[in-house]
Amino acid sequence: MTKCRFCSAPLSLSLVNLGMTPLANSNLRARDDIPTEKAFPLHVMVCEKCHLAQTTETVPADAIFHDDYAYFSSFSSSWVEHARQYCEMMLHRFGLGESSLVIEVASNDGYLLQHFVKAGIPVLGVEPAGNCAAEAELRGVPSMVAFFGSALGERLVSEGRQADLMAANNVLAHVPDISDFVKGFSIALKPEGVVTFEFPHLLNLINLVQFDTIYHEHYSYLSLIAVETILRSHRLRVFDVQQLPTHGGSLRVFACREEASHAEQPGLFAVRAAEKHACLDERAGYEGFTAKVEKVREDFLAFLGEAKRAGKTIAGYGAAAKGNTFLNYCGLGADDIAYVADRNVHKQGRLLPGVHAPIVDPEKIMETKPDYVVILPWNLAREVEQQLAPVRDWGGRFVTAIPELKVF
Repeated sequence: MTKCRFCSAPLSLSLVNLGMTPLANSNLRARDDIPTEKAFPLHVMVCEKCHLAQTTETVPADAIFHDDYAYFSSFSSSWVEHARQYCEMMLHRFGLGESSLVIEVASNDGYLLQHFVKAGIPVLGVEPAGNCAAEAELRGVPSMVAFFGSALGERLVSEGRQADLMAANNVLAHVPDISDFVKGFSIALKPEGVVTFEFPHLLNLINLVQFDTIYHEHYSYLSLIAVETILRSHRLRVFDVQQLPTHGGSLRVFACREEASHAEQPGLFAVRAAEKHACLDERAGYEGFTAKVEKVREDFLAFLGEAKRAGKTIAGYGAAAKGNTFLNYCGLGADDIAYVADRNVHKQGRLLPGVHAPIVDPEKIMETKPDYVVILPWNLAREVEQQLAPVRDWGGRFVTAIPELKVF
């Protein structure tokens, strides 16, 4: 029987099984790569002891995060602005200055730390993908190419680099050994230091049927109840929580050492109460999700079939991991969707995993004038609609499928 990756309790509660799918961020370089493409089971189960929702298959992290990793945060202007606002808030709330140190774990291409650099605050990025770290260095962000955990925490302390603030945005779900990862923060923080974790909230995933945020790169699907349990095991204490609109609804959790002076804030109590109300501390909170997921697939396939019978042309926008989960779960191929456009030049010219539709420059949409543009990163739908405003000129329409089919 599969055991919980945190507490080792046996797993018996299934949230959803999405079948065999390829790695969501592993776009193929050429059609010649199709025969060697690998797929893995994508099944999420919930531990009834610590309430951690998790994939049953652990794909090695170095098979995902490497020098050819294709996700660069700075290609989303709204995400860069989100990071700027975070930096501004942290500077004022915690009185950071020239003698402070800010460390970001999974610092990507420097999208966040660049704002601290501009404010004169010493920073260090920790990023396992070498190509992303190289981009960060070009932005003036000192970066260490490494996976974070207790060993790296010890190394930073030995080098005299304990942090006043540590940021970990959308990475807590990405680590197979979540316990050792969290332990690293308990080591690398100064006595009154603060760490913030941002992650999509499991409560939203369930309520809004956001199953496309499930992929092998996300080993865990996080609730506050599970995160508090994990942090507490390493003498870290949550003292505040902010609810954010990013990624379809996220939490920003503020934590410190157990003995630090930071007082608990109302945001913490509010989210605890919401999760209690949703029964995330018992089996009932997770049952019935699979039926909702299946309905999303049925509705989209019905739309697609009707559009194809009417001779309509269909393109996609956003070669994001969530889109790849969605398209593969729907069993689609290159015959169903002509191409997917994406601003990220590192993805253009490649093929979507599993689906094998080409990834192209967004200009292709203006050239081919499709009848429908399916916005795969639905959390950025408004931003994409504004970027592709000329689609309206030829009568084209936009489509999102989650949490329910919307043609607009």
